[in-house]
Amino acid sequence: MADKLQRKDDPYKTFNYIVEIEGITVGGFSEVSGMRIETETYPIKEGGLNSFIHMLPKSSKFSDITLKRGITDRILYDWYMDVVYGIIKRKSGSIILQDIGKVEQRTWYFFEAFPIKWEGSTLGASTSSVATETLVLTHHGLY
Repeated sequence: MADKLQRKDDPYKTFNYIVEIEGITVGGFSEVSGMRIETETYPIKEGGLNSFIHMLPKSSKFSDITLKRGITDRILYDWYMDVVYGIIKRKSGSIILQDIGKVEQRTWYFFEAFPIKWEGSTLGASTSSVATETLVLTHHGLY
């Protein structure tokens, strides 16, 4: 049923994400998650009209970004290892969504990020699945 509802010319059938850090492409990714912004609010009761509560914005927070891809090179791993040894290098970058023809469709920018978690995959000679790595970035903003 879902296939019947999807347009034939839908450019997002196969997602392909490219991540650039400081203008350098660090790889293509099969999954990007955590691009979320949430604004906290606090209630204020209106004086003299106790049946109405105003919700006012308090502060906004950005969730960590998780990147997943097949293991290829050591660029992102080395960046994380710097953090492990106390060398924090904050970097800005972008996440680029490409359509099936590899044409850029949408870009999200993150600012002053650094990796806080790296995870390699379980390696097994008896499986045909691709080895993947996961990198989690914390950052100061998403646009």
